[in-house]
Amino acid sequence: MLTIHAAERVRRTWDSASLEGGAVAVEGGRVAAVGPLAELAERFPRARVRRWPGVLGPARVHEGPLPDAPTPREQVHAVLKLGAVAVLAEYAGSRELRAAAERNDVAVLERARPAALVDLGRADLAVLDDGGACIATVCAGRLVHRRR
Repeated sequence: MLTIHAAERVRRTWDSASLEGGAVAVEGGRVAAVGPLAELAERFPRARVRRWPGVLGPARVHEGPLPDAPTPREQVHAVLKLGAVAVLAEYAGSRELRAAAERNDVAVLERARPAALVDLGRADLAVLDDGGACIATVCAGRLVHRRR
């Protein structure tokens, strides 16, 4: 299934210029295209369109200890609610925590890496409001968090 995530502004990286009225087409777990919503809607006419307020960009890498929670699954979910889809290995040391991350497609990285939206790259997206709070998180093409 193909989904187009559209937002007021889209950024390929968080320090790049914004594309006003942009969108990201996601097919399966990969980015199919990034561009203006009108162009992507024409190119992918059967796609489901999700419209988000705020700015859409690459999902974050959580670079510190995971939030406190009663279970490893809830710790991973807390990270997803922050707009992150990757954690650093030094903070995901237990077998249970790594298993919870794997079940949710959350990457465990040896070191931080720059986050970017790349055609054919893994579809890891975050939608942030003007204050930087996470509105929605897409991990490997799946909507895993949406703030109501």
